[in-house]
Amino acid sequence: MGAMNPNEVLRIVDAIHRDKNIDKEIVIQAIEAALVSAARKYYGDEADIEIRINSDGEIQGKINDEPLDPEETVGRIAAQTAKQVIIQKIREAERDALYDEYEELQGQMVGGVVQRNEGRATTVSLGNVEAILPRGEQIPGESHHANERVRATVFDVRKDGSRVKVILSRTRPQLVQRLFEQEIPEIAEGVIEVRGMAREPGYRSKVAVSSADQRVDCVGACVGVRGNRIKNIVDELAGERIDIVRWSDDMQVLIPNALQPAEVDEVILCKMMGRAIVLVREDQLSLAIGRRGQNVRLASKLCLWDIEIMTQEELQEQIENAVVGYSALEGVTDELAERLVGEGFLSYDDLSVIEPDDLMEMGELSQEVVDRIVEQAEAKAEEAEQAAAAERRRLKEQERIDKATAEAETLEAAKEASVPSETAPEGVELGGSPDTLEHSATSDEAKAEQAEAATDAADEVSSTPSVSSDESSSSKEEVAE
Repeated sequence: MGAMNPNEVLRIVDAIHRDKNIDKEIVIQAIEAALVSAARKYYGDEADIEIRINSDGEIQGKINDEPLDPEETVGRIAAQTAKQVIIQKIREAERDALYDEYEELQGQMVGGVVQRNEGRATTVSLGNVEAILPRGEQIPGESHHANERVRATVFDVRKDGSRVKVILSRTRPQLVQRLFEQEIPEIAEGVIEVRGMAREPGYRSKVAVSSADQRVDCVGACVGVRGNRIKNIVDELAGERIDIVRWSDDMQVLIPNALQPAEVDEVILCKMMGRAIVLVREDQLSLAIGRRGQNVRLASKLCLWDIEIMTQEELQEQIENAVVGYSALEGVTDELAERLVGEGFLSYDDLSVIEPDDLMEMGELSQEVVDRIVEQAEAKAEEAEQAAAAERRRLKEQERIDKATAEAETLEAAKEASVPSETAPEGVELGGSPDTLEHSATSDEAKAEQAEAATDAADEVSSTPSVSSDESSSSKEEVAE
């Protein structure tokens, strides 16, 4: 490397700046640091060494406050060492620049090209860095193949040696938010605002929107003409269902909106518990709860209230049971029992988590009495839980027996009609005697699961909303695939 004249220093700085897109100032600092560390190797670690490169590219150095001869600084010091250190410093500077770039993009959406799948992760090239999309951050059921374009949000950025590790995600709610910003110009312009979001990736999202301009219908704008805008988002999310909810600051309005397509009769807000009791007609019950509880779960997340769905009759029954049950607790007067129920405490479980101060205030009770009440409630809640578990087991057993009996009867009927074997029920071998059948059916977990899958499929059909053509219809805000 020999001695470096000032022009050469500036040329190197300029070349690196252009080639690697690194700030000149950072390059100069890297060279200074490299020269200091090379000089240390020459003069020993104890030496107090300072080296500066001025704006003309001249190298000025001091050792223990004595000026260093620039020729000697760069020439006699092991030039090779300096060179290696410079390269390393520049790599670090490159890494830091990349890190800063992606650190700023956290939560933002980026697009890239799939390079390859490696076991539990997919590698995606973002142009200047290879990012990782781990299996756990991919939408369930989705697979990515090489050269496919993919969009994801930047989830995490780490420095890993001289490289930057960028981790992507397609399961976070931010991805839905960014897609809305991209597909719906009114959101980018700030006319429509996304007020809340709840997501179960691959299955369903609920997005609450509001409009700053009375003339712009926030739900209609997000759906787009013939649903084209929302369709683009659904396609990008592998067919995930998206419900667009009209936002309201009034929970009495927002909660029914969030539970669409189900129709809600009444919302009772129990502020002390942060719980909303939602009353629906019997025929709306399964729709409001949704498949495996998904509709109510997402609505609860969206509204930040714990939503419980029941019919008027169920509520009445719960209230009566709760008043009787609470009054039976030592230290609870009938009046206090009524007040508790009025605040939405409907089970021993609810009572076991009440704030002791609230209970003291409600019933003007002493700390001891309150502790005693909570203790009793906890014991009763435990009993109730065990009873419920036993009941669940009993029902499951009964279901198996019924199923086995039904299969045996089907078999008998098939034998009598001497039907060709392929129409026999799945898993039933013709010619087996009814008692062996019963045994195999009760011992077969898989069949119970099949039955559950069939009920799920039936639920799915019944819960698919029909979007009516009536403009005012509330179900218009549910966007079906």
